[in-house]
Order: sequence, then C-alpha cells, then structure tokens
Amino acid sequence: MCLSVPSQVVSIHDDASVTVDTMGVKRRVSSHLMSEPLAIGDYVLIHIGFVMNKIDHDDAQQSLALYQEIVASMNEHGE
Repeated sequence: MCLSVPSQVVSIHDDASVTVDTMGVKRRVSSHLMSEPLAIGDYVLIHIGFVMNKIDHDDAQQSLALYQEIVASMNEHGE
C-alpha cells in the first residue's frame, strides 16, 4: 500500500520540474504528467518522483495534521 503525503510546491523550474516540501523535506520532482499548471503554494500528491495531481488546500492541511499525529504517536511509543 502506498500512502501519499501532501507536498507543497515551493519553486518551479524551467525543465517541467518543481521543488516540493513534504513535511519539512524538500526534493525536486517532475511535473511532466500534469495537464494543468502548478503555482507556488499548491499542494500536490507525488508517486515515484512524479506529480500525479493537485489537491485542495483544506484537504491537504487535514491530511498533514493526521500524519503529524501518527508521527507523534509513533515517537511516544518508540516505534
């Protein structure tokens, strides 16, 4: 099973790639598969280095809050 964590676009490059921030980790990914343009601040879902789709800001925030709760719980329990 693959869980995609929402990532925020932090910069856009001329080669159809973008840099995203995924819970504090920044990486460059391809936006070649996107038919709609991306803007800085957009939230996206990524699969194997490709932006697959853009998601709503509120949905992204809810997902990120849930992931942060999971990480905090794992840290509390030493997992």
